[in-house]
Amino acid sequence: MAGAIFVAAGAYFALEALNYELGTPFRMGPGFMPVSLGAVLVALGLAIVVKGVRSDRQDYAQPPSWRAIGLVTFSVLFFGFAIRGLGFIPTLLIGTVLTALASRTNNIVAALVIAVGMTVLSSLVFVVGLRVNIPLLGPWLGF
Repeated sequence: MAGAIFVAAGAYFALEALNYELGTPFRMGPGFMPVSLGAVLVALGLAIVVKGVRSDRQDYAQPPSWRAIGLVTFSVLFFGFAIRGLGFIPTLLIGTVLTALASRTNNIVAALVIAVGMTVLSSLVFVVGLRVNIPLLGPWLGF
């Protein structure tokens, strides 16, 4: 079922993005990335479907991890609401810690290491590489 959802979502976004100019890999148009990512999502969905059909395991029914669902959902909402006020670095750091703690295998030290690594990498990609105009520290911090 998860594979079918991936295939449907990927196909929808790829087909909708065909309404935009694609361009070339060296001069990408606005539709290039959505079509590419939609195709990748379709391929991953098909791989999941094939693996699920070939599997003979019968332990499918496991209870959902409400802790993980809650923390990941809260983290996404927190990022959306706090990015303008706290800035990119603190918001991403806090959001990543919360998301990392959604896994029962992570402790606070592992979550902090993951969060620092993700924050440094994301800052390099989005702020330095792509030059996204976003404040690193927001007005709520008094800077």
